[in-house]
Amino acid sequence: MIGAIIPLTGLIGFVGLFVPHITRRLLGSDHRLSIPASGWVGACVLVVCDTIARTAFSMTTFQTELPVGAITAFFGAPFFLYLLKKRRA
Repeated sequence: MIGAIIPLTGLIGFVGLFVPHITRRLLGSDHRLSIPASGWVGACVLVVCDTIARTAFSMTTFQTELPVGAITAFFGAPFFLYLLKKRRA
């Protein structure tokens, strides 16, 4: 489902891939806690990424904004590489 959402919405849908892994590591595998927590953590991650994207170049002469998807990919890609490396070990 997330794979179909990402081409439609951009990299913001990428949050749906790495946030559940983060919440499962923090709270355990109990779905009664991890599913609602994934929603809350995902919302918080997007708010933080949007804030970073809006303020990254605001003080320069460019006066431009980064795409939010670039920030989420910046944080999500290393996390997935960590998961792949850990899985092989």
